[in-house]
Amino acid sequence: MSNDPTPPTTGYLRVRTDRGHTVLELHGEIDIAAAVEIIPHLDAVTGRRDARVVIDLRHVAFFDCSGLRLLYRARQRVLDRGGELRLVCTHPLTLRVLKVTGLSRLLPPAPTLDAALEQPEATSHT
Repeated sequence: MSNDPTPPTTGYLRVRTDRGHTVLELHGEIDIAAAVEIIPHLDAVTGRRDARVVIDLRHVAFFDCSGLRLLYRARQRVLDRGGELRLVCTHPLTLRVLKVTGLSRLLPPAPTLDAALEQPEATSHT
């Protein structure tokens, strides 16, 4: 069993490390087809104890309820294992979806990757 396999890159996802965090950079249209491809990689990263994860949505053109489910899933898995999850998002429509669904309160979006990496850990308050 390899400790650190080559980070996956798919049509919708690039995984890399930055300042001690695993950055999941999502790309394109995040719908049900994208979610099916992303989930195994998301689960691998969020299944680690004390994971420090950033989900970067800056390169997402479309984000539907499948994308919201990915974020909720990632958040729950990371919190259950004592880790931290941060979010980067700048797209106005995606920000609106996050706000309307209340997810922006649970997972406050940062405007840049630097801001997400520097922000204090988000709490699990609802």
